[in-house]
Parts: sequence; structure tokens; C-alpha cells
Amino acid sequence: MVPRFLDGVERWPRGDAVIDALSRGVRALPLRGGRDLLHGRWLGHPVHPLLVQVPVGSWLSAAVLDLRPGRAREAGSLIAVGLAAAAPAALAGAVDWADLHRRQQRVGLVHALANTAAVGLYAASLACRVKGRTKAGRGLGFLGLTAVATGGLLGGHLAYRQAAGVNHAEEVPQVVPAGWHRIGSVAEFPAGRTARRTVDDVPVLVVREADGDFYALAERCSHLAGPLSEGTLEDGCVRCPWHGSVFRLADGWNVQGPATSPQPVFDTRVVDGHLEVRLREPGPAEDDTAQ
Repeated sequence: MVPRFLDGVERWPRGDAVIDALSRGVRALPLRGGRDLLHGRWLGHPVHPLLVQVPVGSWLSAAVLDLRPGRAREAGSLIAVGLAAAAPAALAGAVDWADLHRRQQRVGLVHALANTAAVGLYAASLACRVKGRTKAGRGLGFLGLTAVATGGLLGGHLAYRQAAGVNHAEEVPQVVPAGWHRIGSVAEFPAGRTARRTVDDVPVLVVREADGDFYALAERCSHLAGPLSEGTLEDGCVRCPWHGSVFRLADGWNVQGPATSPQPVFDTRVVDGHLEVRLREPGPAEDDTAQ
């Protein structure tokens, strides 16, 4: 029943105009370097799930105290903490949401609406408590917790069913066989252009520099599996054509989000006029002289 409802939310197009307007607004925010901070590039994964622990934990603890007599004051303090922590959590979630696929954005919009309702209910609960209407404050608090649980259900669907925020290049080291793999003759790779090849059905981005050096990365962007071979080359980096993540060709490092994970990188060598690649293991590369 619940999965069917959530699948229906993914396919519901009525809110797409709202999604387009909100996405443009979020992307237009003058955040500059703060955008990568909110994405969690510094952390290695989205920061939004970390930030939501504070409001959710505070509000759940307040509900426990509301079940005990004489603890209304402490419960109100926890509700206030949760309300203060909700703003940065919501901002981080909005920045991530603006760079998702449409079906993910549809679920994310309902997720945001549920959490907005929770904030409204908890704000009303706190106002009632300040005015001495403790019973009404408790009731609104429990309604707020119900809204939070609904938002959590939708957030779980986003993360675990729709794979929003996960590393879409994680499987590459698990499925690429060890050793060198021949992927084409040197003449097949024009200098200064991107090329796509495969190693055992795993797409690989290949770039030949003007000086003849070769670079190779996993071709599907770690953010949402965008085709890096269709991206643009910029100062030793490649920019994903879907959401603008930038990866350094030399080591796959994500120098700009929304990607929070680097790309798997391949060592390259030329043997008898053919290019060969090998998945680079963590740590110093072996000193393997090209033949």
C-alpha cells in the first residue's frame, strides 16, 4: 500500500510547474562556496541527513517528556531547539533537491511539505506553551511528530528507493577486473576531446591531452550517473552536463559539487600503439613503465 502510494507520487506531474519555479529559485540563491558546503562535498556525502538529526531528535525527546507529568518546560525547550535547527537542515535539503531528477524532485517536494507542516505545528505548539496552554501545546506537538514521521518516510524513499544522494560510481571498483585492459588504438582518441569506451560493460571516460598524455575516469557521474563523456573540458577537469559537477582528470577528485564523491580513476599506458587502462587502487600507484 505505502510503496504504491509513493510510486504514485513519483509519477504525479501536477506539481511540476511549482518544482520548476522552486528549483530555479534555489539555484539562483547567492550561496557561492556555501553551496558545496551545504551539499556536503567536504564531508564526502550529503550533509542534510546529518543536520536533520538535531530537530528530529529534539522533537522526539520532547514527545517523550510530554508523556511524563511536570516536564512541559523541558519539552518546550527541546521544541525550540528543534525549530532553530530546522532552518539549516531545510536549506541543505533544498540545495540537494534542486539538482535531482524530476521523479526524485516530486517525492522531495512532498517530503518538504510534510516537514514544513511539522515546523508549523511545532511553532504553534511552542506558542501555546508560552501562553500556558500546555494541553494544546502537547496535542500540536504530537501532530508535529506525525508530520515528521511522514517526512521521514518520504526521505527514506528518496534515499533508498530512488538513490538520491548516493554515490552512483561506487560499484566501479567492485566490478572492474584487475589488470590492464586494451580499449582502442591511440589514433582513435583526438586530442582535447572526450571519448567513451567500456571495460567489461563499465563505461570509461578517456581524454587525450595536447601533449599526448591520457586520462581515464569512470564515465558515469557519481552524483546521478550523468554521462561525463558528453561534458566539457575545463582546465584539466571535466564538467558533468547534467548538474555541473566538476572532476579533476588526474585523480578524479570532485572539485565542485553537487557531487560529494570523487570519480574512480584509471591508470593509463600505451602499448604497441594501443591505449590500456587499469583501475587505480587507493594509495601510491605502482611504477609500471609503459611498453
